[in-house]
Amino acid sequence: MQNIIEIIKEKLCDYSKKSFEKDGYDFWNNHIKYVFKHSHDMAIKRGADIEVCELAALFHDMAMVADFGPRDEHEIYGAQMARSMLTELNYPKDKIDLIEQCVLHHRGSKNDVRTTKEEQILADADCVAHFDSIPSLFSLAYNKIGLPMEEGKEFVKNKLTRSYQKLSREGQKELKERFNTIMNVLFVE
Repeated sequence: MQNIIEIIKEKLCDYSKKSFEKDGYDFWNNHIKYVFKHSHDMAIKRGADIEVCELAALFHDMAMVADFGPRDEHEIYGAQMARSMLTELNYPKDKIDLIEQCVLHHRGSKNDVRTTKEEQILADADCVAHFDSIPSLFSLAYNKIGLPMEEGKEFVKNKLTRSYQKLSREGQKELKERFNTIMNVLFVE
């Protein structure tokens, strides 16, 4: 029998495949797989519930991938999807509650208060994932938005800088060397 992580991952990958066929963006390979990896690694490093962090990572953008609800409220609909799917799979209620809170509070742009390690880990992993998918950020700038060369470069630089600034202190400490290297290599004046 499949474990719960594999069940949810399979469902998410199905949504991602359909989304890719519709709009050409591969959510799984360009973003979510990195959030999943970083959530796992940070949970180990920071002493959090690994399974909760992994499931929260899988659900954090699921509503956007599944085109369920308005995009600018994907955290609300993703939390609803998590509760519904995990309840159906008889997952423990206390862990469902925690996953729901993680998904609700993952967006750095919302300045939500995060009261658990797991919530902060998901928010940090979501930001760190942008540093793993820099080519997709350039593709967004040039191909989707249609920015000229210098404006596209500035767009990506600003996106990465904002992502770094949204990290917790612990997250900034963990990413500092990598952030500085990327800035010095890609955006040298």
